[in-house]
Amino acid sequence: MRKLPVAALATFLLLLTGCDEPAESAAPVPCATGAASGQGSSAQANAINEWIRQYQIACAEAAVGYDSTGSGAGVRAFLAGTGDFAGTDAPLTETEQTTATTRCGGAPAAHLPLVIGPIALAYNVAGVADLRLTPATIAKIFNGKVTTWSDKAIAADNPGLVLPATPIRPVHREDSSGTTANFTRFLAGAARADWPYPPGSAWPAPGGLARSGSDRLAAAIARTDGAIGYAEASYARVNELAMALVGDARGDFAAPTDQAAATAVASARSTGDLRLEVNYPDLYGGAYPLVQVTYEVVCRTGASAVARGFLAHAASPAGQAAASRAGYAPLPDTLRERVAAEVATLR
Repeated sequence: MRKLPVAALATFLLLLTGCDEPAESAAPVPCATGAASGQGSSAQANAINEWIRQYQIACAEAAVGYDSTGSGAGVRAFLAGTGDFAGTDAPLTETEQTTATTRCGGAPAAHLPLVIGPIALAYNVAGVADLRLTPATIAKIFNGKVTTWSDKAIAADNPGLVLPATPIRPVHREDSSGTTANFTRFLAGAARADWPYPPGSAWPAPGGLARSGSDRLAAAIARTDGAIGYAEASYARVNELAMALVGDARGDFAAPTDQAAATAVASARSTGDLRLEVNYPDLYGGAYPLVQVTYEVVCRTGASAVARGFLAHAASPAGQAAASRAGYAPLPDTLRERVAAEVATLR
């Protein structure tokens, strides 16, 4: 019997096993033989796992692994020479970029923004639904200035809502986290008068419950009455947690939807190398201000062929459609095309 070429066989297997996928999933996948590995952000784990599933269905001779260790641990491992890429919810610092250039043989590492989505303020308060919180109130909750759900600051954000005197139990990340970096960047940018700490991947404020990983943080909120915490929205959805609406720069409130997050990212400025910078005063009119971009950091030269093919698939229309089904916002078309072009330059 005549053997099918590898590419034709891969397409046949994808169609056979993924008949419930949208039409764009049948587009050619850039297959390669061998292995690739990454580590880092837990916020993007659901999207990464879906991309791995799709890529390995299409490319039977490829193996892709990803360890959901948190952004900080992922970056440290990548800088130490482990794996092909790191997932991080915050761009590399200047010091990290210098180390990455050395690790990558003298060429700066590439930042590929591949996963975007809202950071949810998930909460668990008996009898409270449709909660609204301004940036100032959020800052006061997480720095310990507002300690009960019936506080006048929360009441002012929610006129007519009956609020219990339940103690507030803030939950934050214990590990070094890009989600923490984005959350504290939001607080520093949108509530500067009420948040005295600089942005960073380590939680800066005293008190509260600390949990490692997005999944454990969401689980802690789910089982703690009075809890509130921040996590990539797909984790709040999976755990069926209530999510607060967040105030924008003009006093309106936006829900943490994928479309609202994509609107916020579409207005972000590029500071070079596809690193995006959100200007919080520019976010209004339906843009959700508490948004997160996860980057895959990869060497411009020396990444395995499987890593390059896998990242190309993630940046494709099919890959972004898969991320959307996994609970994330797809990249705006213009940004997706820029990312795909950048992936194509990797060697």
